Amino acid sequence: MSKFVAKLVATATSDGGHKRGMTTGEPTEPVHTTWAEIHERARRVAGGLVAAGLRQGGAVGVLAAAPALIAPTVHAVWLAGGSVTMLHQPTQRTDLAEWAADTMRVLGMIGSDAGGRDLREGGGNVTVLLGDPFDQLAPVLDENDISYQLISDLFEAEPIAEPVPTEEDDLALLQLTSGSTADPKAVKITHGNLLHNMTEMIERSEFDPEIDRMVSWLPTFHDMGMVGFLTVPMTFGIDLVKVSPAEFLRGPLIWPDLITRYRATATAAPNFAYAIVGKRLARVDDDNAYDLSSLRIALNGAEPIDEAAVAGFTEAAGRFKLDPGAVFPAYGLAEATLAVSFAPLGTGLHVDVVDTDALETDNRAVPVPEDDPRRGTDQVRSFALLGTPLPGLEAQIVDEGGTVLGEREVGEIRLRGAAVTPGYLTMDGPLAAQDEHGWFATGDLGYLVDGQIVICGRRKDVIIMGGRNIYPTDVERAAQSVEGVRAGNAIAVRIDAGTRRERYAVVLESKVAGVAEQERELTKEVTARVTAAVGVRPYSVLVLPPGTLPKTPSGKVKRAATASEYAEEIANRASA
Repeated sequence: MSKFVAKLVATATSDGGHKRGMTTGEPTEPVHTTWAEIHERARRVAGGLVAAGLRQGGAVGVLAAAPALIAPTVHAVWLAGGSVTMLHQPTQRTDLAEWAADTMRVLGMIGSDAGGRDLREGGGNVTVLLGDPFDQLAPVLDENDISYQLISDLFEAEPIAEPVPTEEDDLALLQLTSGSTADPKAVKITHGNLLHNMTEMIERSEFDPEIDRMVSWLPTFHDMGMVGFLTVPMTFGIDLVKVSPAEFLRGPLIWPDLITRYRATATAAPNFAYAIVGKRLARVDDDNAYDLSSLRIALNGAEPIDEAAVAGFTEAAGRFKLDPGAVFPAYGLAEATLAVSFAPLGTGLHVDVVDTDALETDNRAVPVPEDDPRRGTDQVRSFALLGTPLPGLEAQIVDEGGTVLGEREVGEIRLRGAAVTPGYLTMDGPLAAQDEHGWFATGDLGYLVDGQIVICGRRKDVIIMGGRNIYPTDVERAAQSVEGVRAGNAIAVRIDAGTRRERYAVVLESKVAGVAEQERELTKEVTARVTAAVGVRPYSVLVLPPGTLPKTPSGKVKRAATASEYAEEIANRASA
């Protein structure tokens, strides 16, 4: 068996595996299940999968939200020699007919790679596993001829005797990207990729299974939730408290509550969550309501990291004994399995302050001294220092022609190493991710400082006007500084990208949407604040009701999808 599966089994059957495990069911009915118990359940599910015909290397699509079901299910797939794909989950606003059609496309894509017939032609070597709360979608799957098995039924199967043999290059995960499900793409993650990246993460963050405890609400259909806060603790025997994203969204303060009650040492979230919880904590009257002193890692892997969101969180959480040094900036992406770089432990967020003009016109990150009067003005930009690459990973910065750039020169980040995916699955077949020298082009723009990675933004999102590179995060931070704009819910989008007429618009969420006079005032203030910040007036400002903006499964804003979905409204607002 692969080293990853061997480690998974060894941990589950160890003394620690019989003590530590996963707590689910919070906040109403918490249940602690040891990794040994999860392994025994997984052996039954694996036995059922093999008995039902899952072949070595077969693809398994999982549609479930309850962590108590997902943990033994993915464990079982690896015992049975298959690869896991967490399928896109429908929401209350989802058109189920469209979702079913999109799901068929995904299953066809992953099934054809596994050696079976393409589902679009009927059949295919894909097993679909259905669990709470999506078991109620069984009639929809039946209507669309999507075969499936209920996870609950597999718990009654005969246990598998031994894991199905696997190799280091076999696929462990097919991680769906955050793009359109109508044109899906999946990142291939091998057993070797997975174990290497997880091992280096554990070592760099100095995890001790005897001491550390993780708390997470991140979705398991996202790489951070699946790899970082399920597979890592399950593989290395670390205690985990896991709730669903729905629990967090119902009441964000469940997050600091769980950290307090379970004395958690590690957690993670994107920018928007830190912004929301920071504001909620600031409104809590009782200074003893929470105790966050146990937390040593509060990972933020959203790129670029929102300095204002982090500051708001640490200031509010400091009242509840959070050590600001616990803030743990990181850079990661699914194509590197998960983690690329971690900031030094215990140092908190440090930013690199650079000259705006040199950055936008010359692609150079010229540092601005601490005593420089430009600090605190729009003449400077600041970016988080994200640490050096994990062992086994290399990073370099290149220009558009592929020439390697020097320190503080801005270009595209390329990666190479043992954690980097060999490629993608697409609707048109497999697609290589690495060039002939093993380099993967990330699409992220950034630079290096003393070996540390700095992210400026995504190449495809940068707004080019008058020979300047305007980073959307600068626009978004300015917009979000206006009272009435929802934290983490303002997007800068490109209009007529790549043409002489290129412009940008701001699309944001606010409770005043639809209230004509208040909306006009908010629009004026956002326009003024953004123009002052970046020196170029937005073409349009569109105000939407809360919960409207398109987002990725992890809660990050989707700029391209927003530009496409609201193109007509953006244009109408500009002409109003």
